[in-house]
Formats: sequence, structure tokens, C-alpha cells
Amino acid sequence: MRTVYRQTYGEAATISPSVVSRSDRVAASPDTTCRSPAFPTAEGAAVNNPTSILSGHNHITLNVGGAQEDYDFHTQVLGLKSVKKTLLYDGQAPIYHLYYGNDVGEESTLVTTFPFRHAGLTAKKGSGQISVLTLSVPESSLDWWRNRLEEYGFEVTPVERFGEKRLAFQHPCGIDYELVGVADDERTPASHPDIPDEFGVRGVHSISCSVRDMELTDQFMQMGWGSRMVEGDGNATRYEMGEGGPGAIVDYILEPNREPGSWTFGEGYVHHCAFSVDSLESQMAVKLFLEGLGYTDVSDVKDRGYFYSIYVRTPGGPLFEATYTKPEHFAIDEPRDSLGAQIMISPQFEDSRQELLAQLETIEY
Repeated sequence: MRTVYRQTYGEAATISPSVVSRSDRVAASPDTTCRSPAFPTAEGAAVNNPTSILSGHNHITLNVGGAQEDYDFHTQVLGLKSVKKTLLYDGQAPIYHLYYGNDVGEESTLVTTFPFRHAGLTAKKGSGQISVLTLSVPESSLDWWRNRLEEYGFEVTPVERFGEKRLAFQHPCGIDYELVGVADDERTPASHPDIPDEFGVRGVHSISCSVRDMELTDQFMQMGWGSRMVEGDGNATRYEMGEGGPGAIVDYILEPNREPGSWTFGEGYVHHCAFSVDSLESQMAVKLFLEGLGYTDVSDVKDRGYFYSIYVRTPGGPLFEATYTKPEHFAIDEPRDSLGAQIMISPQFEDSRQELLAQLETIEY
């Protein structure tokens, strides 16, 4: 049974299981501006529309297994472009940080990975994590994708949620993926010789988060993260931000009896999801606002080379990031026409480049 949430918080109407259009979803969303405090800016002024600060997905980052199997999965099977090969900025041991997206690595098309198998670090899937990564493909391409995935040996299960037809399968390390058919996603896919443009992956559609309780999560999402509760389907609740639609959706799956999963680095689960802000001032506004609400587990601003990040552990457990992309983005250290062509070493490791690369799994590309 699906429900759409209308003008008054908590008021719901039953709807048929047909797809609700993006404009209908936004129109049917609760008016959060009358209940949510405004975001303060760095200068102390108020921004009256908090949903305008966090516009949607920037990237999603996974803790995966082998670097080669991850690279082949994303570039060969799914047809994404390798737009950056670098190293994890945290810690002392060298760990790849691999970025995949469309040809120029636009925001919301990006999936990034930390391959931990060579380091011997493993993790446990469970509640309190982002449990499913859903990528957007044209609605008419689902049969084609099912055949392609099965030809590569993946077990594919057709599912439907929120009236959307999906194909469920797993990354080689066990992380849950979906392809969802979307009729109106205009993002540009990566170019790939074996995948027609009309079938290509458009980018991140949504994430699904497993939580054991929704009350505090709902408070965080609607007050702290500037999103709107727009729809429910069984034990799933959907939130949207900005203009909504693909690339701006967070789904929560209520699983009260599921055991908690890992929060540390290690193979086998989604580490975090990043959401875009339009300036450093907006990013600081998010940090100050969250801290003002009492969410004190907000990191300092971290320079990640291609963007600036702040992180917050949400009440239900999933790790979120507010990200400001630098104007040069991935071209800050590589020409735009050869992104991902070589391994770019993060600053703390540059003096030991050859020694560190010798410790990493070799990737053939």
C-alpha cells in the first residue's frame, strides 16, 4: 500500500500503485517551511527555504573488495567512466579511491569506491547503514539490462517499490544494487562502445537506508537535512530534496529487528552518501544549523582535493556528507579530456609515490 503525504504533516491519502509524476510528488509534499527553522548563514542571516541548500546527491561511496573486480564491474558491466583514480585521504595505509560517473564526472552521476580487500579489512552489513544503491536507467531499457547482467553471470530479481520497476542485483563484493526505470531522467550517460546512449546509466537515482526506528530519522530529514517526506510504501518512506526526482531521493526502510551493521572501514557495505551545496558559505550554514539543533557529531570541513566535505552521523546510523565541489573539480590535476588516465596521489603520500603504489593491487585498464 502506497501513501502520499499532503499539506498537513501526518495527513495521508491512499493512492493507486501507478507512478506519481515528479511535479505531483512535489505538489503533494508537506509544507515544511512552516515547521522547520531557517538555516543560519555564516553571517547569521536567515535563509527562509532550507531545502534550497542541499540540492541532491553529489556522490555515493562504497567500501568494496578487490580493486580490479570493482573497476571491471563499474566500467565494463555498468558502462560508467573511470573519471579519477586516487587514494583515500584518511589514515596512513594506501587505499585506492576510485571514481566512476559520466564522461566528465558530473555531480549525481558519481559512484566512488574504497577497495579494502588487499588491506584485509571486512565489514558487516546491517541496519544503520545505506543498504541499497539505486541507479537510474531509461524505462524502456530494463529488459536489455536484465539480459546484459545475466550474461555477465549476475543473479537479477525484478522488484517494484513506489510504483517503480527495478532490477535488483549485487556488486561482486555483496553490496546491493538496483537499476530503476525512469522515463524522464535527462542526465547525460557515460559513453561506452557496448551500451547504446538510449540505454545508458543516467546516474544515482536514490539510496535506501536501513533503520530500526523512524521517529528521530524523520525529524532529522525534515528539520536538519531540509528534505520533504513525500511518499510511503509498506515499510519504506521516501524523502526528496531540492527539485526532487532522480538524483534527489532518499528512501528509508524500517527494519526494527535487523542487527546493526558496521560503521568502520571494511569490505562489503556503503560507507556514505554525499549531497551537494552550492558554496562554502552554504556548507558552513549546514554545519552551524545542525549543531544548533544539537547534532554535535558534525565534522570540521575537510579538503578532499576535488571538493570540500563535512560529515554527520545521522540518528538512524547512515553517514551523510554535505559537499561543495571545487570549480575545477576533477580537472584540478588532470586534463578534462583524459580524466582517470593515471593514478593521482593524495598530497600526504606524494613523496612516497612509487613505494605506496607497489603496495596496492594492480589495476589493468
